[in-house]
Amino acid sequence: MPNIKSAKKRVLVSKANYEHNKAYRSALRTAVKKANAAIDSNAADAADAVKAAVIKIDQAAGKGILHKNNAARKKSALVTRFNKVKA
Repeated sequence: MPNIKSAKKRVLVSKANYEHNKAYRSALRTAVKKANAAIDSNAADAADAVKAAVIKIDQAAGKGILHKNNAARKKSALVTRFNKVKA
């Protein structure tokens, strides 16, 4: 346990950031799973689901939750998969 006041505050702040990022990552994974499910079932709204997932990925990269290269890889894989099924 930290003894210095600023260190105690950093513990609280880092815990709050961790919880926020965890919730955001969970929502991101849910969006990607929904997009993959829509692609698998050839749903009519697959394009919308993929678009929503790509937007979530971009937002996560902008907030620093995902590294920009990781985000680019996820988007590329998702869109490639969608285009392969669509064609």
